[in-house]
Amino acid sequence: MTPDDPAPQQPVNFLGVHQSITNRCWIGPDNRMERLAETFVQKYQVDWPLAQVLAARRIRPENMSAYLSPTLRDFLPDPHDIKDMSRAASRFIKAVTERQRIAIFADYDVDGGSSAALLSWWLKTANIRPTIYVPDRETEGYGPNPTAMRNLDKTHDLIICVDCGTMSHHALSLVTHADVLVLDHHQGIESLPPAFAVVNPNRYDESGELGYLCAAAIVFLMLVEVQRQRRTNGQSGQDLTRLLDLVALATVADVSPLIGVNRAFVRQGLKVLAWRKRPGLKALADVANLNATPSAGHLGFTLGPRINAAGRMGQAHLGARLLSTDDPDEAEALALRLNDLNEQRRKIEEEITALALAQASENGLDGPLVWAAGEGWNPGIVGIVAARLTQKTDRPAVVIGLNGDMGKGSGRSVPGIDLGACIVRLSQERHLIRGGGHKMAVGLTIKRKKLDTVMTRLSELLARQGAAERNQRNLTLDGLLMPGAATPDLVHKLEQAGPFGSASPAPRFAIPDLTVTYTKPLGDRHLKLNLAGQMGETIHAIAFNAFKSDLGSRLSQRDRRRIHIAGRPDIYQSRGRNTFQFQIQDAALAQS
Repeated sequence: MTPDDPAPQQPVNFLGVHQSITNRCWIGPDNRMERLAETFVQKYQVDWPLAQVLAARRIRPENMSAYLSPTLRDFLPDPHDIKDMSRAASRFIKAVTERQRIAIFADYDVDGGSSAALLSWWLKTANIRPTIYVPDRETEGYGPNPTAMRNLDKTHDLIICVDCGTMSHHALSLVTHADVLVLDHHQGIESLPPAFAVVNPNRYDESGELGYLCAAAIVFLMLVEVQRQRRTNGQSGQDLTRLLDLVALATVADVSPLIGVNRAFVRQGLKVLAWRKRPGLKALADVANLNATPSAGHLGFTLGPRINAAGRMGQAHLGARLLSTDDPDEAEALALRLNDLNEQRRKIEEEITALALAQASENGLDGPLVWAAGEGWNPGIVGIVAARLTQKTDRPAVVIGLNGDMGKGSGRSVPGIDLGACIVRLSQERHLIRGGGHKMAVGLTIKRKKLDTVMTRLSELLARQGAAERNQRNLTLDGLLMPGAATPDLVHKLEQAGPFGSASPAPRFAIPDLTVTYTKPLGDRHLKLNLAGQMGETIHAIAFNAFKSDLGSRLSQRDRRRIHIAGRPDIYQSRGRNTFQFQIQDAALAQS
């Protein structure tokens, strides 16, 4: 479900904080949002903090129940609403019925691996073992390539391209024996590749209403249509709900907005993940020491990065293998390998991020685009570095690794700015050797000598969308939280408004008038602390990466001056008990 009401009125400065310790202005709910929150409290007996969150998301009171309890029955789109879906499902059924040889060509990220695994698990129940092909990021690049397509064509009857293929006109034209299905979500141009069916809500001739879905969601919808057609023909179906953990993983890891059916996918998928029935995800959770009830945050920050590490570090096939395997021993070995690759990725990422941030600062952080390019930067790492720059600047970011006369890069965007459309435009204008993607993430290949020209042109396109007008110095808050309300029960109630992620940020509150009573640095980055309220209440808190700004040094002073803190209510487990913990993202001195 998308927000129901217009955007809030004039922003309200919150708690009088015009300049916090991290130099941000705090913005709180306006009068309209306060009145809406009061309606939730008075008419529906909703607790005030949850009411503030619902109001901030502009949910109408009559839609509250559906928002808090999203179900697939209420939100699942009709697969027929997507062009070529019925045609693709019919061809898939034909391949299954006639025991044809099926190949799955998947992108090397979590979405691609999850999409391949969805098809693989479904086909296993039909006693069919498909070929899963994942290209090498460095030697083959993104999407179908001529060599791979020729080879797969020789030995298969059906090739299914998942999370790729929409822009692969030449490579797919080389397939002469097999039929090709494209199940994708990346931006297309005004011509379709030569395939039996191209299922993509971001095709040029689609409405775009379902353009927020990731590729795994498109694959799931095709399987829904497969089930429908099989039932019409008197054949039995399968329980597709058991596959929702893969759809949820891909949705969050691909930073798809948690709106509409995506909220239901993730909410229901987390329940399936908690069953720990899929060997690969169970093994990966164990390696990552994930013992808590899984959340969207675990998908995006614990499991997703480990799977993506395979593609970033030149072993792209490992992720899809992990998600597809039904062998617990193989799953454990793959999970350990992915964990090791993720540690290697972290070290390389930190080095490149420091260099890219320094260079981007020289280029300017206030324009419509933040970008950097460096000699020999790992092309598998530059995407996550771009994400770091985007997080820091609230601007679209592009980071490019240069090698000889060429550069390979990735970009990440921010909500409301369609970076994918800009890259497609650059490709059409022949500024790029290759480029594509979707609203939030893109990839591109460029000639070194055209770097400055292309980045200037990209900045112009992004400026037209208002990318330079974003105010990164504001910190938006859902409302005020009093120390006495800071309990684990509050966190559980707020989770009803989840899952939280892209386009649905986790609730952020301010707790006023506290004094720091205890601090403990955790390494050289994080800070653990206790704070006391005016009535003697104790707030347990943690400030991640506090020492990367003035926040860590200021909070460590413990000078008894009253401060306001802003951040996320959370829970941590201590001695078998759930304890409230506030994740501090900012702080400000209280006015005397």
